[in-house]
Amino acid sequence: MSIDISAIKELPDSPGVYFFKRGKEILYIGKATSLRDRVRSYFAKNLFKTRSELIADMVVLADTIDYQQTDSVLEALILEAELIRKYRPYHNTKEKDDKSFMFAVITEEEFPMVIMERGRDLEDRKIRGEVKTRHQFGPFMSGPSLREGLKIIRRIFPYRDEKCKAGSGMPCFNYQIGLCPGTCVGTVSKTEYARTMRNITLFFQGKKGALLTKLRAEMKAYAKQQEFEKADKIKRQIFALEHIRDVSLIKRENIQEKGTEEAGAFRIEAYDIAHMQGASMTGVMVVIEDGIAKKSDYRMFKVRRKGINDVASLKEVLMRRVKHEEWRMPDLIVTDGGMPQYKVAKELFPNTPVIGVVKNIKHQPERLIGDEELIKRHQTAVLLANAEAHRFTLKYHRKLRSKDLLG
Repeated sequence: MSIDISAIKELPDSPGVYFFKRGKEILYIGKATSLRDRVRSYFAKNLFKTRSELIADMVVLADTIDYQQTDSVLEALILEAELIRKYRPYHNTKEKDDKSFMFAVITEEEFPMVIMERGRDLEDRKIRGEVKTRHQFGPFMSGPSLREGLKIIRRIFPYRDEKCKAGSGMPCFNYQIGLCPGTCVGTVSKTEYARTMRNITLFFQGKKGALLTKLRAEMKAYAKQQEFEKADKIKRQIFALEHIRDVSLIKRENIQEKGTEEAGAFRIEAYDIAHMQGASMTGVMVVIEDGIAKKSDYRMFKVRRKGINDVASLKEVLMRRVKHEEWRMPDLIVTDGGMPQYKVAKELFPNTPVIGVVKNIKHQPERLIGDEELIKRHQTAVLLANAEAHRFTLKYHRKLRSKDLLG
């Protein structure tokens, strides 16, 4: 092994794609939620127990590691597929051929579908005349990750899938929940839908910059024509692309990236409060270390105070946490709510950085408050911690509420 391991510390704690190389030859390409943590996991003492012989051999052969940062894990997923298609590294493709990998496909028809298919199944369907393809993206190494990625893209650019019968006049289920633009009931024109397909194509080609430029030009054109509803729709798409919320994908990638050493791990503690009109008030603490949920350190608190006051309840939970000196202190604290919750955490943890997650009326993350450099460095992990805290507190709250009802 000729790689300078100390250089791994200089890798960014952000999403992206990494390259193991020997000279100019690319041996392996992978994606990461955190480039630093992911690459570091290849140099753990248990490498030969946790990795395949092929990957262990690749680590020994490599003499340099290169990387390319992305704005989100979703973009890392797409970039990985594009680069593997382009370079076909031996240690990525040795164990499988293209027919074993997953592909995202845009079909060739009046109102194209976006579908996900395994290579061999796609070829069989082409032979049987069941599908014609306009664009084919991949190979993707992980089918579940591609599925999560498509869900995120569909929330930004609703599209038709195989469950939607174009022109049938019968609204499909996804149309009713806003994930199909209405090809089934005729509420979207062929021209408008073609525009959506071009947007998705650009995104899958890794051309987010070109896509944003295109959307901004369209938004200005609609505004100039006083078609403000269409302009506002594109404005929301631009915002979504610039602030991709890929928490579900982050969770899946972090599960796949387990193996980083715990010693010296960056520890985030996230807190959330839940209640039903003041009843069954609960609070939780979840822990994320180096981007991975550490469920053994999760804690639940049954709030003792009475009345509806989320800030006071959070203060009680934090004060009870402070008393546990045997618990490792966090490197970063994440609160759910606005400035009042943020200030309470700052008051009780004066020597620990705090980031607050402010939600919109749909209880979705809208913005982060705190040190801008910390937010930039740890945004993906902060959003993961906040989402996990919300999930865990609801689970505990439902449990307590059931007990209260039965009691």
